Amino acid sequence: MGDIARLAGVSPMTVSRVVNGDARVRDATREKVEAVIRQTGYVPDPAARILARAGGGRIGLLYANPSNAYLAEVLSGALEGSRSVGLLLLIEPSRAGAPQEEREAVRRLAAGGAQGVIVPPPLGESDATLDAIAASGMRAVVLAAPVRRDDLISLRVDDRGAAQEMTRHLLDLGHRRIGFVEGRLDQSASADRRTGAQAAVDAVSGAVLMVEPGDFTYRSGFEAGRRLMARPDRPTAVFASNDDMAAGVLAAVHAAGLSTPGDVSVAGFDDTYLAASVWPTLTTIRQPVAEMARTAAVILGKGETPDAPVAHRFVARESTAAPRD
Repeated sequence: MGDIARLAGVSPMTVSRVVNGDARVRDATREKVEAVIRQTGYVPDPAARILARAGGGRIGLLYANPSNAYLAEVLSGALEGSRSVGLLLLIEPSRAGAPQEEREAVRRLAAGGAQGVIVPPPLGESDATLDAIAASGMRAVVLAAPVRRDDLISLRVDDRGAAQEMTRHLLDLGHRRIGFVEGRLDQSASADRRTGAQAAVDAVSGAVLMVEPGDFTYRSGFEAGRRLMARPDRPTAVFASNDDMAAGVLAAVHAAGLSTPGDVSVAGFDDTYLAASVWPTLTTIRQPVAEMARTAAVILGKGETPDAPVAHRFVARESTAAPRD
C-alpha cells in the first residue's frame, strides 16, 4: 500500500480509503490511485490486514505426526478454513512424548497471539499438550481423538465402525486369514480400529486376525508386512491402520515375491494422497482429514459447535480381491 501511495503521489491512508470504497475520496484522486493499482497488479493481502489489526485473528496448528501424507491433508484443510474466516494460521512443530517440548510449542503459539489451536494426533491425547493449552487460555479443537475434557471440541470418525466395515469387505471376498497392522498405542484410534476388525472376524466361523504392531509409519508397516509374509500360515489379506503402513505392507508383499491382490490383498485407512499414488492403488477408508481441519479452523474463527458427526467412507480400489485359494 505504501508503494501504491508513493507512485500515485498520495498518502497510504488515501490508498486505504480507495481500496475500501470510502466515499470521502475525490473522484480525480480515486481514478489516479485505481490507475496505479491496475498498472501494478496490487491485490490487498488478507493476512497482512489481519496482522495490521490490534490483537486480531490468529489461530495455531500443532503438529507432531510422523505421516507426511496425513500432515499434508491437515495443513491444506487448516489453511483453507482459516483463510475462509479471515484468520492467520500459525504453525508450530512439536514432539509427542517430550512434555517439555510440547509445552514450549504451545507457549510459542500463545506468545504469537493465537486465540485458538488445532491439535491433530497424537498430541490431542497428550496431557502435557492439553494442560498447556488450558493454562494458556486458548480454545482447542482436537482431530481424531476422543473428548477427554469439557473445554475441548473433538472431530473424529467412528474408527471402530470403519475398521469393522473394511474387515467385513475382506471377509465377504472370502478371506479367512487376515493380518492387521496396529497403530500407535498412545492413540485411541489404534485400539478402536483393532477392536472393530476383531469384532468382524469373530462374527465369521473359521476366520482369524493376525495382529502385528506398528506406529503409523511406512517403515513399521514394511516390517510388520515382512513378519506376516514369513508366517507358515501367512494371511491372504492385510488391513493396516493407515495408508502409510499399508504402503509399507505392499512393499513387503512385493519383496517376498508375491503379488497384490493376487496373493495378498492389502487395505489401508485415511485415504490420503498416498492411497491413490502407490501401485496397486489402495482400497481404504476415507477419513476426511482435510475437511476436519478446515472445520476446526472455522469453529475457532466463528465460535460454532459442529452439529453432525464426521462421516467415513469405504473406498474400493485395486489392492483387494478374492483369495486365489
